[in-house]
Amino acid sequence: MTVHLDAAYWLGLLTSVVLPVLVGLVTTRVTSPGAKGILLLALSTVNGFVVEYAAPHDASYSVGTAAVLALVSFGMGVLMHFGLWKPTGVSAAAQNVLITASPSTPGA
Repeated sequence: MTVHLDAAYWLGLLTSVVLPVLVGLVTTRVTSPGAKGILLLALSTVNGFVVEYAAPHDASYSVGTAAVLALVSFGMGVLMHFGLWKPTGVSAAAQNVLITASPSTPGA
C-alpha cells in the first residue's frame, strides 16, 4: 500500500505544529486555559476546512474529511503544546512577545 499526501495536507500538518505558538502570541498569561483551548480548537477547525478545500482531489469537497482533518489538527496542536512548546519554554516566550508595560497613571 502506497500512501501519498498532497502538499496541502503537509502544510496543514505544519500549521498544526505552530498553532499553539500562535495562540500564545494572541493571548496573555492571564487568559484562562479553557479560552486558549477553544481558540486552538477554532483555529484547528479553520485549518482542517481550508486544507480540505485547497487539496487537489478527484471527488468533490468532503465535509467529513474536513472534520477529520480538523480533529487531527487539534490533536496535533495539543500534543505539540504539552510535548514540545511548553517544556522548552517557547509557549512562555510567545506569551511575552506582545506584553507591553502598562501606562503609568498620573498622580499615582
